[in-house]
Amino acid sequence: MRFAAIADVHGNFLALEAVLADIRAQGVDSIVNLGDMASGPLDGRRTMDRLMALDAIHVLGNHDRYLIEKKPEDMGSWDRPVHAQLDARHLDWLRAVPSTRVFEDEVYLCHATPSDDETYWLEIVRPDGAVGMAAIADIEKAAAGIPQSLVLCGHTHIARAVRLRDGRMIVNPGSVGSPGYRDIVPFRHSMEAGSPDARYAILEQRSGEWHVTFRHVPYDHESMAALARQNGHPDLAHALATGWIR
Repeated sequence: MRFAAIADVHGNFLALEAVLADIRAQGVDSIVNLGDMASGPLDGRRTMDRLMALDAIHVLGNHDRYLIEKKPEDMGSWDRPVHAQLDARHLDWLRAVPSTRVFEDEVYLCHATPSDDETYWLEIVRPDGAVGMAAIADIEKAAAGIPQSLVLCGHTHIARAVRLRDGRMIVNPGSVGSPGYRDIVPFRHSMEAGSPDARYAILEQRSGEWHVTFRHVPYDHESMAALARQNGHPDLAHALATGWIR
């Protein structure tokens, strides 16, 4: 089995197109999408049109859920503008996307953790805002009861692979469209990928073992940074341009 995993496009249409072109160039036909598709101050409408037309397996992210559960006046600054870009057909399509799935009987798919689409799984945020690896016992606790040998998640935008002590593997492919962001939950912190490239992963099972290849794909990130700046999001613009939060 060989397939590509994408996550956290966040309305970055140009990054998505670059990643899909690279997936084709690698000779990969199957794609899973781990959610957070449109929300962000970029081009959510074009992004949703492209994803809806894509032959892929999708799961819902927390920002996707906000778009279909919250009233526009209750949405955050990444969701409200995108909601205004989308039609009923986009929202109806999102309503039909599940929060978790199993792919080819072998791979468990979720956005953040199996039970919560807003909780960091492989990372922990300390009270001083420092971000580090979560403890293996805590990672394994959230994976309890999942029989699949490979588990895929997104949400933190940080590409990472963790091998559990029972042999299972958890992989975050990184973010296609947002290499950095700020958050205040559970404490004020920044997540930074360190380069502006679009990210995804190729997963391959050989002789019963999972092999992971993380791909970093250059694209016209300056155009998307300019769009974020034009739409009043200088922090995201800086992240799109550099991979770092200013």
